[in-house]
Amino acid sequence: MLYFIQQDAVTQAAQDAAEVSEEKTLSIFDLLLSGGIAGQIIIVVLFVLLFAAVYIYFERLFAIKSASRVDKNFMHQIKDSVLNGNIESAKIRCAQSDNPVARLTEKGISRIGSPLEDINTAIENAGRLEVYKLEKNVSILATIAGAAPMIGFLGTVIGMVIAFHELATSSGQAQMGLLAEGIYTAMTTTVAGLIVGIIAYIGYNHLVVKTDKVVHQMEATAVDFLDLLNEPA
Repeated sequence: MLYFIQQDAVTQAAQDAAEVSEEKTLSIFDLLLSGGIAGQIIIVVLFVLLFAAVYIYFERLFAIKSASRVDKNFMHQIKDSVLNGNIESAKIRCAQSDNPVARLTEKGISRIGSPLEDINTAIENAGRLEVYKLEKNVSILATIAGAAPMIGFLGTVIGMVIAFHELATSSGQAQMGLLAEGIYTAMTTTVAGLIVGIIAYIGYNHLVVKTDKVVHQMEATAVDFLDLLNEPA
């Protein structure tokens, strides 16, 4: 008889533990939506920022990759055409290559006959425009990387204010479970903000590195072209 009582007690304890475990289990989706109206608005804002960051990253990544594709024989063909006096052929070759290096070279070719300083200035001005095109919207990633954590922290502060307001209005009789629930729910906005900020920050730095490589290509091409014009006939 005592054995069956002990078995029943063990079974009941296991059932209670399972029920407690089920009660403590909370999906991420439910957690994100359990922060009240203010928390939900901030979560929606962070999702919008995340979508914008991902879109800008991949759009710029493909654009920069396309800009970095330069034919290895491009400058050799330009050099042969210029040395042979076939300027129009060199311009056509540049027009066929849709990338910053070709556009800078075409700008320099169009100024052949002008003083070398004027040619250099024209190439530098064209280079600034190309860099501006490459960096288009990249600064938005930097803004998202800095703003997303602060927005998430704002949600946490709002949640904490609400939680302690509930504690104050209940004359200190509020249940600690409800207070703790409000606090960890508020913390989810900080977690979401940090995740968005980290993704945007990594994406921004990766694009900066890729852009620097293209800028280096343009600078090397400009130097090669100016050296070409300085070569003795």
